[in-house]
Amino acid sequence: MKTFFILSAFALLGTCSTPKYTIRIQNLKDSIILVDSNNVTTYANTITYQELKTHLYKFASSEFQGRKVGEKGQKLAAEFLKSYYIKEHIASPFGGDNYYQTIPKDFFSKGINSSENVLAYIKGSEKPEEIIVISAHLDHLGISDEGQIYYGADDDGSGTVAIMEMAQAFNLAQKNGHGPKRSILFLHFTAEEIGKQGSEFYTQHPIFPLENTVANLNIDMIGRIDDLHKNNKDYMYLIGSDRISKELHFLSEKVNNTYYNINIDYRYNREGESHQYYSRSDHYNFAVKGIPVIFYFNGEHGDYHEISDTPDKIDYNLLERRTKLIFTTAWQIANQEHRIAIDEENEFLK
Repeated sequence: MKTFFILSAFALLGTCSTPKYTIRIQNLKDSIILVDSNNVTTYANTITYQELKTHLYKFASSEFQGRKVGEKGQKLAAEFLKSYYIKEHIASPFGGDNYYQTIPKDFFSKGINSSENVLAYIKGSEKPEEIIVISAHLDHLGISDEGQIYYGADDDGSGTVAIMEMAQAFNLAQKNGHGPKRSILFLHFTAEEIGKQGSEFYTQHPIFPLENTVANLNIDMIGRIDDLHKNNKDYMYLIGSDRISKELHFLSEKVNNTYYNINIDYRYNREGESHQYYSRSDHYNFAVKGIPVIFYFNGEHGDYHEISDTPDKIDYNLLERRTKLIFTTAWQIANQEHRIAIDEENEFLK
């Protein structure tokens, strides 16, 4: 696999790269056995750029008025997601037709209305108490003082529609008798743009116990390319994959190397990295609770937080490939025999 910034075993291990520890890392890598390759490919291929494009042109349209937290447009966007899950017969974790985790007005700073996270759920067939959270934020910046809409197609319409397609694929697999062994929670956060407050509320008031949350795969902007990759757009930044669980990191790499060979760029995963992306999106509220995370990101571009972040600028074929990688990673986490181990509990690292 080619990378723009190589995260080697020695970079991972730092001062711990003794021969014995290096052998343990190799044993950890060797212990990761990919599961159910025929089925995962079949269902990953139900994720299509055409459907992603259809969803995103709707989600990042003027109808939703920039999706500002607590405002009419954001609530219409939440209703759109709820309606989609009902239409697709993908359940709510609450049961019935309640797909909202309501966040009261007093949780936010003054002037922000109550809002809601949107949740959908596929129950695991063998280990339903263990939860994989796949997340993206549904809110954006609303309308400018001049009356112009911040469409937020990449930020984070791209992550939102990726989750919609992955949920559909997992649901189809379940209908055909190939549902995940562990449960999947598809979680659309509100209030990310005002400080990750939707995910903060969820981790303070989790629907499922946080100790049962195996991993969080968080998606925030995966539909574009940044200036660093204009000459090789088949890339994605991964952030945080090795911070809590090196098993998750090596699992992620093995999935990519086997199925997609996307160029994974780890430059923003460095400790002390100046942009501080590790702490800037919703995965961070899971990470501080000790839950393994991966943050999927395409980097900033000239339309970031501008009214020009529109759906016509999305690379939909690239969005499809990136979505398939995340889906296939989630499939592996959900279906392998053992739960992803955090480093302090991982027998291979002792």
